[in-house]
Amino acid sequence: MKIKTLVVNAILAALYIAVSGLIAPFGFTNIQFRVSEMFNHLVVFNKKYILGIILGVFFSNLFFSPLVAYDLVFGVGQSVLALSITIISARFIKGIWARMIVNTVVFTITMFIIAFELNLAFEWPFLFTWLTVATGEFVVMAIGMPIMYFINKRVNFEKRV
Repeated sequence: MKIKTLVVNAILAALYIAVSGLIAPFGFTNIQFRVSEMFNHLVVFNKKYILGIILGVFFSNLFFSPLVAYDLVFGVGQSVLALSITIISARFIKGIWARMIVNTVVFTITMFIIAFELNLAFEWPFLFTWLTVATGEFVVMAIGMPIMYFINKRVNFEKRV
């Protein structure tokens, strides 16, 4: 792996952690709007961003989550799964907008993993918890689509790693 790729991913992880820390009260448990999740769209531009995102999720959960052990397993696992599905499906999907829509849907659906985690930890009702965490994820990812699209026009994410 190139030094440039490592450095860019380290910066991405740091940004993910910083943004997660700023909104920590709203980024965890059953009603969450983790704004840093919009960084998940970076894999649509280049799959090499997966490392920075996963490290960001891992350390955000380690530092800020009230359910550290659960989130290190389920939260990181959900991100790895969703990002991997997006990376694999991107081979067959043309266009950045279409890929971001698929990414948003994949992340929204896979929030069942987080709902399962919260059901295990707190015995909250699974379906309602899935609805609330999926809604928060969908909102953040949907808002993130145009933001990441227009930032990409200025910085060209594909060539940054």
